[in-house]
Amino acid sequence: MRCDLYKRATSTVFGEGRVTAAMVLVGEEPGDQEDKQGRPFVGPAGRVLDRALRDSNIDRADVYLTNAVKHFKWTARGKRRIHQRPNTTEIKACRFWLDAELGVIRPQLLLLLGAVAGEAVFGSRFRVGEHKGKVEEAAVGPWRGLVVSTIHPSAVLRGDDPEARERSYAGLVADLVTAREACRNGS
Repeated sequence: MRCDLYKRATSTVFGEGRVTAAMVLVGEEPGDQEDKQGRPFVGPAGRVLDRALRDSNIDRADVYLTNAVKHFKWTARGKRRIHQRPNTTEIKACRFWLDAELGVIRPQLLLLLGAVAGEAVFGSRFRVGEHKGKVEEAAVGPWRGLVVSTIHPSAVLRGDDPEARERSYAGLVADLVTAREACRNGS
């Protein structure tokens, strides 16, 4: 095995969606609901993403959704399973799977959702704030193409107050529109 995260996970959560997609959305890691259902972006952050996709005129059926890490890393807090950030070794161990997905799909553009997704593509020095909303070029294994980085939808849920959550959400939608336009224009 490439890492030990599978030992506590319920499911391996691979990507899903259109295998001929021009755009691949790469999240960080599955959450509690994703681990239980074995599908990406089906929990609370997935609902935020679905709304943001609709508001940016991107059809979820037209994209491919995956995560940089394929197993849920968590710690118990009472009866709840609380998300833990995967470490660099775990992110690198799962890079094999991301490379394989991108090798099959060969998208025009990756939309990186959050710091872990950014680290999987750009390395451990990646910071969302430095890359957010920019159209960049990158190489992931055999794949080369355009990349747009943004916050993870869960960041919207963690906002301190309604105004902060709405600002985060508006930024997420704006970055999705940037990705959609870059994908459409090829630059």
